Amino acid sequence: MTAFELIVDKPVNLEITGKFVAPSAEWIHLSRILQDYELIVMTEGVLYLAGDNKQFTVSKGEYLLLPPLTKQYGYKSSECSFYWLHFHSTSGIQVTDLSSRTYDKEDNRILLPQYGTLRSLEKIIVMMKQLQDSVRGYNQTTLNNYMTTVILCELYNQTCDTDADPLKKTKQEQLYNDIVDYIKWSRSEHIKVSQIAAYFGYNEKYLSHLFTVISGISLKQYILQQKMELAKFLLADTNQNVSEVSLQLGYKDCHNFMKSFKKIVGLTPTDFRNAYAKRLLFYE
Repeated sequence: MTAFELIVDKPVNLEITGKFVAPSAEWIHLSRILQDYELIVMTEGVLYLAGDNKQFTVSKGEYLLLPPLTKQYGYKSSECSFYWLHFHSTSGIQVTDLSSRTYDKEDNRILLPQYGTLRSLEKIIVMMKQLQDSVRGYNQTTLNNYMTTVILCELYNQTCDTDADPLKKTKQEQLYNDIVDYIKWSRSEHIKVSQIAAYFGYNEKYLSHLFTVISGISLKQYILQQKMELAKFLLADTNQNVSEVSLQLGYKDCHNFMKSFKKIVGLTPTDFRNAYAKRLLFYE
C-alpha cells in the first residue's frame, strides 16, 4: 500500500479548499496534473478517479490523497459530492513499504495511507467545514495552514492502528470495539445501555464498567457524544432544520435534543450552525 509521510512540526501550506457537488449523474472529473497534494473526502455517492493510471473507486466515508505531479482524471461518470483541499508540503515522502515505518504518537511525523475508510467521517467533515469558514471569514494564512495540518493529523489518528494484530487484542478489547461499531451504526435510533447489553448478551452493569475502564467515559456518555458528532455533521453539511436533525437522531422531543446538544457542544444547534455558515460550494 502506498502512503505519504509528512513532517508536521511546522504547518503545511493550504492552497484552496471547498465542497463539490456534481451537477448531474453525467458529471465526470476533469483531467489535469496536480501541482500540490489533494485530499478528497466523500460525503455522497461514488467518485471514479484515476491517478497515474491507477483507478480508485471512492465511496461515502472514504478518502483519497494524491501527491503533486499526479496525472489525475475521471474514468467514469457519477453523481456524487465530496470535500476537498489542496496543500503544499516540502517534507512529503512517498512510502511503499509500510512495514519499514514505525511511529510514536508523540512523533512530529504522520503517515497517511493514500486511500482508506474514515472511522469518523462526521468529525473530519465538521473540521473541513470549519476550515472553509475560516478561509471566507478571516483569510488568515497562518490560521488556515494550522487548521489544515490539524485535519491531516486527525486523518492520521483515524487511519493509524497501533494494535493492528488482532491476536494481540484481548477479548474485552474486541468486545469494546464491537460496542463502538454497534453505536456508530445505531445513532439514528433511541439507544439504551440495556439494549446494547441485551444485544451482546452481557450484564448491563458489567458492560458499562468494562466500557468505562477502557474508554475513560461511561457508555451512556459515549452514546450521547456519538449522537452529537452526527448532529454537528448534519448541521454543518445539510440544510435540515433542527427538528429534522432531532428526528434523524432518534429524539421524539426536539427540546431534549437541543438540551443535550448544548450540554455536550456548549452551543445551541442554531448557534453552532451559524458559527460555521460560510461554506465554499462548487458545482463544476
